[in-house]
Parts: sequence; C-alpha cells; structure tokens
Amino acid sequence: MVLDLLPIPAAIVALSGDAFHFEAVNKPFRMAGLGHVAAESPVIRLLGERIRRFVESPDTHQEFAWQFGSEVDSRHFRVMLARRTFNRDTGKCMLTLVDQTSELRTEQSLRREMATDSLTGLPNRTGFSDELEDTINHDNRSAHAVMVIDLARFGRVNACMGGLAGDELLISVARRIKGALRGRDILARLGGDEFGVLLTLDDGPDDALHVAKRIEAALTNPFRLSDFEIRVECSVGIAMGSDNDGDPEDLIRNAQFAVKRSKKTGRPEVYQTHAFDIAREQFSIETELRRAIENGQMSLYYQPICDLNSGKVSSFEALARWTNEDGVCLSPNDFIPVAEESGLIVPLGRWAMDEAARTIAAWDRGAGGDCGVKVAVNLSAIQLHRDNIPDMVRSALDAHRVNGNRLTLELTESAIVTDPDRVARVMNALKDLGATLAMDDFGTGYSNLAFLQRLPIDILKIDRSFVSGMLADRDKIAIVRAILSLAQALGMRTTAEGIETNELAQTLAALGCTYGQGFLYSRALARDDAYELLIERNTSSSAI
Repeated sequence: MVLDLLPIPAAIVALSGDAFHFEAVNKPFRMAGLGHVAAESPVIRLLGERIRRFVESPDTHQEFAWQFGSEVDSRHFRVMLARRTFNRDTGKCMLTLVDQTSELRTEQSLRREMATDSLTGLPNRTGFSDELEDTINHDNRSAHAVMVIDLARFGRVNACMGGLAGDELLISVARRIKGALRGRDILARLGGDEFGVLLTLDDGPDDALHVAKRIEAALTNPFRLSDFEIRVECSVGIAMGSDNDGDPEDLIRNAQFAVKRSKKTGRPEVYQTHAFDIAREQFSIETELRRAIENGQMSLYYQPICDLNSGKVSSFEALARWTNEDGVCLSPNDFIPVAEESGLIVPLGRWAMDEAARTIAAWDRGAGGDCGVKVAVNLSAIQLHRDNIPDMVRSALDAHRVNGNRLTLELTESAIVTDPDRVARVMNALKDLGATLAMDDFGTGYSNLAFLQRLPIDILKIDRSFVSGMLADRDKIAIVRAILSLAQALGMRTTAEGIETNELAQTLAALGCTYGQGFLYSRALARDDAYELLIERNTSSSAI
C-alpha cells in the first residue's frame, strides 16, 4: 500500500454522514499513538471539526501546526490535509503529520538560553524585555513599574580581586535582591553590575519605593569574599508604567535615566518626565555649543577687579558668553555644566585662553606698552584632568607674545581637592610661566588647610555668598574676617566677590581685603568697552 511507503504518520480519512472512519493508516501513524480506529483516535477527537470543514470545502490542501499532549510532555506536529483535484466529492482526504517536537524543543531551548544570564540564571536584557512585552499592555501599565539597580564599586572588586570574585559577588547580590522581592516581582540581570526588576504595584508608587528600601536593607550587611568583607551600595532608579505611553522597553531606559540622578542624590529616584526634557535640552545645547566653538561664535566678556584702597582696576576676569544661532543669549550656568559633562570644556578652555592672551596683546598695543592690568581665566576641574594645562597656556602666550605674569589663573576648591598632587604639579608649572594663581569661591569647598599652605596660591577669592548681605549678618562678617586672617597668615592677597555698595567696599578694605569685584564697579563688558573702562577709571583714580 502507498501509505506504508511513507516514513511519516499518514491516514486516509473518510467522512460518512456525521461519522469519520479510517480507510487506511500506516505503521508510523499507529506507532505515534494516534490509533487505527477513527472513533478512538485523538486526531479525530481533536481535529475532527477542522477536517470536516476541509472535506466540505473546495480546497485541495491545507496545512497547519498542531500541539498534542500535556504542556509538560507535549508533541508538536505539522499537519497536512490533501485530496485529489479531480475527485473532490468523495468525502475523503489524506492526512499526514510531520513530528517537529525535537526541532521546536531545541528552538525553545536556544531561545531560553539567549534570554537567560548564564552566570545568575536570571533573565538577561533580552529576556527582561520579553517579559515586559508579555506582561505590560495599555490597560494594565499603571499597575506595573520597572526598577533598575546599579551596583557601586563593582569595577574595583573585579580589578582588585579578579573576575571569579566579581562573579561570586554578583551571584550573592542577585540572591539577596531576590530575597527582598515579592513572589510576583521578576528579577533580571541587565548586564555588568546592573539588575532590573519588573514590579507589580498594588498601592501605587509607594509599593516601588518600599521595595527599593527593602533591597537597600538587604545589601547593608557586607559580603564575604575570600578574606575580605565588602559592602555593596547601590543606586536605584524607578520608572512607573503610568508615565510611559510608548514601548515598554522605554521603561528600562527611563529607569536607567533615574539611576543617574540616584547616583547624585544617594537615594532611590523615580523617573520624572521634566528631567528627561532637561536632558534632551542639554543634548541640544551640546550640539549647538560644539558648532559654536568650531565656528568661532563664542565671545569673552571682562569684569573689572579693583584695588579696594586706590580704586584702580588691577585685573579683569574673563567670562565666556554665547549667543546661539537663534539670537538667544545663554547663561554660563546653562552651557558650562554641559561643556564639562560632554568634554567640550577642553576646546572651550583652549579657546578662552587664546582669546584672553589676544585681548591682553590688543590692550597693550592700544596703550603703547603694558596697559597695567592682568586678565584672569578660569580653569575647570575637567580641564585639569583632561588637558595639558601648562603647554596650553604656554602656546597661547607664545602665539600672542604675552608674558606669563599678565595672566591670573583661577581654580576652584573642588578642582584642587579632587587630585591635589596632580594639581600641585600643574600649579607649579604655571608658576614657572610667571602666572598668578587664585583659588576661586574660597570657603564653599573642603580645602585641607595644611595642603593649602603648600600650594603656590597667590590670591584667595571670597565667595559672594559670604560677601552679599555681610553688613547685616554677624556670622558672615566673622567668616570673612577669618578668611582674611588666614590669607594674611599665608602671605596671600584676597578678592571679595559680589560687592554692590560703596559701604561694603569700604568695610572690606578696612578689614584688610585687597581687591573687590562686583556690580559696584561694572558688569562684564565686551573687550573694547572693558578697555575704555580701564582707561577712564585708572586715569581718574590717578588724578585723584
């Protein structure tokens, strides 16, 4: 018989009235446990209605997938129904089945492997995304949230103790986090030292924050690795499903964005849409700023610093100004942080140094010699770590034939304390060029006074927060007096920022402050306007 020549299960099925019967079945059909009597066969019991529709239709063939058996031990077949084209009214068809169980199980195993982290056994980023797709939809998104947990100092463990110790730590962390979750929460390892959690919310956002606290508590006790006990801290970002109208994958990105804020604040942070808008705005500023630096669209303005005793202008602080292509003047408070975060502070700082040296040369030409003032340029902490500052300053001075003693370089306390030894070497190299060194915003950071004594600092600039309103605040007067005494003991001069009244300037002079800066003298001015102020003020002061 022809059916017996087929290596796959096959049967001739006939429909008589309402009943099916097998005209023939082959051995593979019987061996597959599909029976030889139609009334007892699972094929007819489960697929009878579909076979009936095919037999009664004008179709000559039909193919579909069929899962047979329990979920645990199911078998998967590809079923084909076919009949002769020249004889459609016999009520018969041939049924063949191709067993695809092995292939499908292999495929499922590979898919499961691709979606599972091999180290922890948790879902990986792909598996976690699949869970989000399967669980969250438009109707239930408000009942879910995604949490991202970023481990601190994991890189140091890997570097100091090796990859095996790092793997052991990740497995232990995963266990503790899992123990802090509820049964319906899904934990995943997103990659490296980052974990994700799909949360089901019963009581709104408070549920997510409560779980975050439990996770932090679970990681409080140190982990034992070899002979060491290591405490692992984490940053937690949360994105609420109710705040996301797009792809569920966006929830992971939003939670990761919230992690960045958590690293700064030290507490779990919930994603806020306005924070993302700010980030987008900063990326826009970064793009425009890069173009402005490359195209020479930046400008320096100069605010005078005056001798409090004589009233003469002793120097100008160079301040970057930027008007974008739309004619909007952006505040340095908006674009300087973006420049520092993006690394654009390096080319911006190089441009500012070159422009300041160019200005000094131009003023000297206008005065027919040394115009009698210095120009102060701010150095960012990022510049100090990413650029060769002494070479950069030397190049600017040489390009415009300006002596190093015409420059004052201002560094903040935070820039110095980040890497004091490196900064000390840079400062000594700048002193060798003849530059004056000033510590900006003194009193707002965490300077080590013993280290401060060893640094070649010439000027301490007292932050405006201490100077403004000083006359009405005894505490501020005491702080300013202490800073002035410290500077005098260390042989340093002082500059008070934020002076807006003559009374304040006179008081500071009486206390022993050397220089003053603020709106009392002038706002920051364009180069030519600053030179006119210099000539006017120093000439009138000399006449007095």
